[in-house]
Amino acid sequence: MSGQGKLVLGIDLGTSGARAVAMTAAGEIVASGAARLTAFSDDHRDPLGWWKAVQAALAQALEAIDGSHICAVGIDGTSGTMLPVAADGAPLATPLMYNDPVGDTAILERIAVHAPKESAAHGATSGLAKLLTFQSLPEVFRVIHQADWIAGHFTGLYDISDENNALKTGYDPVARNWPEWLARTGARIDLLPDVLPAGAPVATISPAAAEAFGLPSETVIVAGTTDGCASFLATGADRPGDAVSALGTTLTVKMLSDKPLFAPEFGLYSHRIGDMWLAGGASNTGGAVLAAHFSNDRIAELSEQIDPASDTGLDFYPLLKPGERFPVADPAFMPRMEPRPTEDADFLKAIFEGIAGVERLAYERLVSLGSPALGSIRTVGGGAKNGVWTEIRKRRLVVPFLPVLSEEAAAGAARLALSGAKEAGVL
Repeated sequence: MSGQGKLVLGIDLGTSGARAVAMTAAGEIVASGAARLTAFSDDHRDPLGWWKAVQAALAQALEAIDGSHICAVGIDGTSGTMLPVAADGAPLATPLMYNDPVGDTAILERIAVHAPKESAAHGATSGLAKLLTFQSLPEVFRVIHQADWIAGHFTGLYDISDENNALKTGYDPVARNWPEWLARTGARIDLLPDVLPAGAPVATISPAAAEAFGLPSETVIVAGTTDGCASFLATGADRPGDAVSALGTTLTVKMLSDKPLFAPEFGLYSHRIGDMWLAGGASNTGGAVLAAHFSNDRIAELSEQIDPASDTGLDFYPLLKPGERFPVADPAFMPRMEPRPTEDADFLKAIFEGIAGVERLAYERLVSLGSPALGSIRTVGGGAKNGVWTEIRKRRLVVPFLPVLSEEAAAGAARLALSGAKEAGVL
């Protein structure tokens, strides 16, 4: 272990469990651990279950390394998951998860009236709506985000957040403050955490946490991020124009920009990461359309019959039903999946081409909104494994396709820890 020098830890708390990785200063993952939430709690809203899963994942990762080499820790959590806490971090109510809507129409109306249209605080699942729901609880000290709460177990501080998690709670990443309009919604500003840039040093580890995990007392805990931002950082994308396409159930595109992009009509806003901005959008096309017509085995079989160097000549816009979010914002937008070729292989090819065309349009939309030119693409998700689809996408997008360093959000949190360790002078 001594030959690898100092290490950092990245911790990811997701919807189903926790993961932890140890990373070298060169970005190499040398140990990892994982734990499912269901092993500790039947309720995914149980903070004690969150913490037990984090402890288990971290213990597993630390078993494979010498903990004395750790110099920094970064943490990500699900975006928009919030809980009210006492001064010692004790939860005062069941958390509201990232996808839990607030049903109080009066709260939502106040946000709609006072929040600028480009703010990410709109909507029933926003962090701001959850703050307004929790703020009248007795003895509430702060209303904080999931990643903030986990970080507090390492520092003893439960009043610090980061610019990424704070975005949906109404934080202004351009002015870098909690804006004055928040008070007009009735929000208690005194319950909001202080906000630091993602990756900025927060504090050294508390004596209790250092002893519990066998980590050095000078270990630095850095400001965290959301799981989505961490997943992007994990890929290795780090320059303006670097993009990541996620080919999952839906198609999601994200790109680093040298300026913030906000387009509420597309559900588009920007996270601040260092001196750059992470912007992106989500289409309704993607793997769900493929799954509606073919099994995974059939896709693999038919892909062997496809020549990716030729075109079908069809112009599909594959959707399961009417309605699109990005790169077109139209709830009545109609799918285009006809005429259907006689051969299944040709039909599959046309769907591949159609999704690749939407992907190209999505990046063109980002450029039209002010992003840099598309410089490179890294691909994550199940669709990345299909070589024929990849070749079709390369022909459509005409930029370098680069390898993904990791798809683990915990690796992105570790990369933030590397940045914070350098800023703190411990690496």
